This record gives sequence, C-alpha cells and structure tokens, in this order.
Amino acid sequence: MHEQAAVEEQNAVYIRVGHSEDFPPRLGKTVFVDKKEIAVFRLTDGRFCAIDNRSPNRKGGPLSEGMVSGHTLYDPLYDWKINLLDGQVMAPDTGQVKIYPVKIEGSDVLIGL
Repeated sequence: MHEQAAVEEQNAVYIRVGHSEDFPPRLGKTVFVDKKEIAVFRLTDGRFCAIDNRSPNRKGGPLSEGMVSGHTLYDPLYDWKINLLDGQVMAPDTGQVKIYPVKIEGSDVLIGL
C-alpha cells in the first residue's frame, strides 16, 4: 500500500489509499485506514466503493474476497448479496455493512472517515 495522506474537506477527512490503477475492476482489495480494515472495489462502470471488510454474518469473514456483479457483492463465505452502494444485505438475508465515501483526485483514490 502507498503512503497514506490525509486531505481535509468540509469537516471530513479523506485518506489516500492508492492509485486507481491499483484496483482492478470487479475485484476487492483490502486497505487499512486508521486501524480499520476496509474493502475497496472498483465497479465495471468506473465507480469505487468502500465497505468494512467484515461480513455481517454472525461468524464474520472477509468481504474483499467476494465476487462483484454490477454493484452487488457476493459474500465469499455465505453467498449473501450485499449492495455496495448502501451496504444493505439483500433479502432473504438481513444486515448492513458500513460504507465509506470514496473520491478520486487525479489518479488517487481517497476514502472518507
């Protein structure tokens, strides 16, 4: 991972987690920000999504290893479907994953805390 640089903007702090080229489409990548483990995904339409890298299933597990289709993440251990845009687990399962705002500055990917 590249050196993290904080950028403050309107009461939010954004942390640089890498270059856009570091994130292949449809694959997750784990980054560590302020002791938090975050899964970052680049969607096929070019958008980036960032969520906690822990399954909402009571047994947990990493989400960064899941498969992405559109804006849906398939939990690699439990096959739960998670909406990467709002963190909601889709029926028939229930739960939610914390999401983080992502912005791109030039080729830098920044996650908001």
